[in-house]
Amino acid sequence: MRARTLILTLALACLLPAGSAAAASKFTIRGAGFGHGVGMSQYGAYGFALNGSGYREILAHYYTDTEIGGLEPNRRVRVLLQSSRGDAAFSGATRAGRRTLSPLRTYYVRRRGAGVQLLSPRRRPMGTYAAPLRVTGRGGAVILRGRAANGRVSGAYRGAIDFSPGAFSGVDAVNNLPLDAYLRGVVPDESPPSWPLEALKAQAVAARAYAVATMKPGATFDLYPDTRSQVYGGVAAEEPSTDEAVAATSGEVVTYGGVPVVTFFFSTSGGRTENVENTPLGNEPKPWLKSVDDPYDDASPRHRWGPIRMTLAQADRKLGSLVKGAFRGIQVVRRGRSPRIVAADVIGSRGRTRVTGAQLRARFGLFDSWAFFTSITTGDAPPPVEAPPEEDPLAPTGGAAPFGSASFLRARGVGRVAGRVLPVLRRARVTLQRRDGRTWMDAGSARVSRRGRYAHTVRRAGLYRVRYHDETGPAVHVR
Repeated sequence: MRARTLILTLALACLLPAGSAAAASKFTIRGAGFGHGVGMSQYGAYGFALNGSGYREILAHYYTDTEIGGLEPNRRVRVLLQSSRGDAAFSGATRAGRRTLSPLRTYYVRRRGAGVQLLSPRRRPMGTYAAPLRVTGRGGAVILRGRAANGRVSGAYRGAIDFSPGAFSGVDAVNNLPLDAYLRGVVPDESPPSWPLEALKAQAVAARAYAVATMKPGATFDLYPDTRSQVYGGVAAEEPSTDEAVAATSGEVVTYGGVPVVTFFFSTSGGRTENVENTPLGNEPKPWLKSVDDPYDDASPRHRWGPIRMTLAQADRKLGSLVKGAFRGIQVVRRGRSPRIVAADVIGSRGRTRVTGAQLRARFGLFDSWAFFTSITTGDAPPPVEAPPEEDPLAPTGGAAPFGSASFLRARGVGRVAGRVLPVLRRARVTLQRRDGRTWMDAGSARVSRRGRYAHTVRRAGLYRVRYHDETGPAVHVR
């Protein structure tokens, strides 16, 4: 190495910081809505009712080009209450098949080949029956003991309970009851009974249509008692206000082309519902399940939510196998009409993984797939330096040049704030901020490259951060 080059290199080393701090990271999620986003927003219906709309008007708004149709009387529905690996237990019953029972005593049912066996309170056999064994109760309700599929431990249910062998083991308990009796246990579990009557009527009609449109004549039951279908709480859930809503709309369903249709509903839209084909609920468009504005949904506490903040490492752990290499951020590729996420890329240091909004919602435990993700990494780096002037070929060599030649390498500042941001927005810039007492003051801006990188030279030591996409990154010291 030439002596002059060595001197310049040593001089430059004296001008630069001893090292750079490791980059810090912040990953922020903000969003709107609560639920899948398709059909009727329950909080939106509540808002419409508060503003004077009737239930028919509410339903027509959320289910495009639909009408209210009627059903023949005495429709029944079958709800899977329990799928037990062992025996089932019940009380409050007066009959099991043709056998008279005491409503004050608890009986048991166990699997016996293709049928079931009824057991006494002391678990003694009382007879074997071909499935299903129908049990009815005094006052029109039977109490199912143990933990039901809706999560409740014990509960009274109107109509009959049919006991059959489970698909693989144990005993299934299916509630067989009139449709409106079923709705009396659905509406108060889906909408607060204190809500305006017109909102409860809208819920009753939507729930009735959903039940009818999703019945499965060839199966052993029609509906689950939870969010896989509709939440159903039996007698314990019933309330006078929702009973009134069910009775006032008896036999009414939402129809399209004269046929009852699947009427999805959910809690909170965030201001707009979504086309069904843009969600996990369906791959094909449905003319009555289109995106519509939801002007009164802001009554919901989940109308807007967030920020949810974590480091990139914490986000990496939540995303797990979806990340290739080290997690850097999320770039949304396609949004729906609402704009819930249809497709996005999880960006890692070793590549991208295409995912759906539903996958991101599940991994992060979000209220909805209407979400925005911002990742910011920030660290300090050595300041850039000015290159030395070209050497004069007539200047002395071999160490005769003055030592002060190193002064040609002048640092432009004390350091740089540099890092990466995602998503990359067109013509994006970050705003640099410096801490001044208790206040963050703007100290400049820097362009974001196509790969999300930025860098800004600072001339004063201090605590710095960048602001991007209405989010602030982690603070770093530049010394």
